[in-house]
Amino acid sequence: MNSFSKSKNLILESSITKTNITRIIQFIIGCFIVALSYNIFIAPNDLVPGGVGGIAVIVNNLFNIQNSTTIFILNILLLILSYFLLGKEKTKASILGSIIFPVFVKLTEHANIWIQIDTSKVLLSAIFGGIMFGFGAGLIFKAGFTTGGTDIINQIISKYANISMGKSMLCSDGLIVLSSGLFFGFNSMLYSIMILYSISLMADKVMLGISDNKMFYIITEKEDEIKDFILKYLHHGVTIFKAKGGYKRKSENVLMTVLPTKDFYKLKEGIKEIDEEAFFIVTDSYELFGGE
Repeated sequence: MNSFSKSKNLILESSITKTNITRIIQFIIGCFIVALSYNIFIAPNDLVPGGVGGIAVIVNNLFNIQNSTTIFILNILLLILSYFLLGKEKTKASILGSIIFPVFVKLTEHANIWIQIDTSKVLLSAIFGGIMFGFGAGLIFKAGFTTGGTDIINQIISKYANISMGKSMLCSDGLIVLSSGLFFGFNSMLYSIMILYSISLMADKVMLGISDNKMFYIITEKEDEIKDFILKYLHHGVTIFKAKGGYKRKSENVLMTVLPTKDFYKLKEGIKEIDEEAFFIVTDSYELFGGE
């Protein structure tokens, strides 16, 4: 029994080690892609996508200091600030990204010489730069890392101002992007907002994936008819669980089913046809495991 337990532990440890190595490789690839996007599309056009990278673009314009140098110095200062305000454990999570990212920015600073792309079309640069940056950022976040920088500021604001991370991100990155209008003009600020939105959208897609399935939560008076429609016509499973309304405090059943996106319209119209008074919620389902 002990031998079996030790064997299981060794297998588990081996699996965790492989997972950690995969995560680190994914993180490094993500940092490289973000740095490449930054040096090919963003920095040459004086676009400010928030974060310390955005601050570096402004500093470079004012004082002609290399972007990688500014990013590195700011990241180190923010790590020190994080140590005193957030503690050792949270600071540990930001160390690797705070060092690796500026190194990649330095290594790829002449990327626009290696990869010949006409960056005079600022709109195209903003679109493709945002998509590429967001793809790399998504890989980093999915691996469980960050690039440090304003992620530390966001945590500090969230902790001491007692607001959500989303609002703190809006405060920090929003102010950096808006400040680009003062240094590079209103058009540059609009392009920077476009980049910030593209980064957010693409990062979410990489982390969550593209939804191939929809999940329905259905409350209806015609429970058996809708259940039979899903089971016999659409050939998908149904889970039934008890729920209680918060207002009327009435107990009722909720039907839950997950089905391919191609069947979304069939079920939606089927529910309406069977029970016009039915209440249902539809959400994206990104991953589905098990079942038949």
